[in-house]
Amino acid sequence: MKLLYGTGNQAKLEAMRRKLAGLGLEIIGLQDMEGEIPRVPEDGSTPLENARQKALAYYRAFGMPVFSCDSGLYFEGIGEELQPGIHVRTVNGKYLTDEEMLAYYSGLARRYGTIKARYRNGICLVLDENRILESMGEALASRPFLISATPHSAIRHKGFPLDSLSIDMETGKYFYDLGEDWTDRLAVGDGFLEFFREKCRDFLTP
Repeated sequence: MKLLYGTGNQAKLEAMRRKLAGLGLEIIGLQDMEGEIPRVPEDGSTPLENARQKALAYYRAFGMPVFSCDSGLYFEGIGEELQPGIHVRTVNGKYLTDEEMLAYYSGLARRYGTIKARYRNGICLVLDENRILESMGEALASRPFLISATPHSAIRHKGFPLDSLSIDMETGKYFYDLGEDWTDRLAVGDGFLEFFREKCRDFLTP
């Protein structure tokens, strides 16, 4: 079955393809589509609301099954006014580049000390107007991690700038130093695989 992943981020698309390999899905991205890509406001209050907005907009534009994801970043012990939430890349109304994100979040860590953080994720799959499957369950959330003031000295992955500031709480190592598959596990946790297995058995290849 062919599914459109509603993202223009090539790194996220490739990570999702690898995570869902073996399920009988052909996953394409927005860059593979012909025609105008709709602009989606993404003005929901949660990752799931934004994922739903995107999935429905892309389904109505392209008329094929589509899923979209959205994330929110949440800090422990920091005031509400500085919580990124769903606006991880937008600060004071400005959309940040990868380098600007590194500068902003490393600056927060210098200000407050190493920050304990967690991602919460939402996913919405639209098969048609009457079959909409979605989740923002705990299985989709990341485990807690630390954001450092000092970026990894050597590694940057385009599209995932905060990963070079992120440190595993158990080992004290940067995520990038924990193994070659760690980036994929950060971008697409096992909860996404379980979502497709549990929610979509009717159309998945055994």
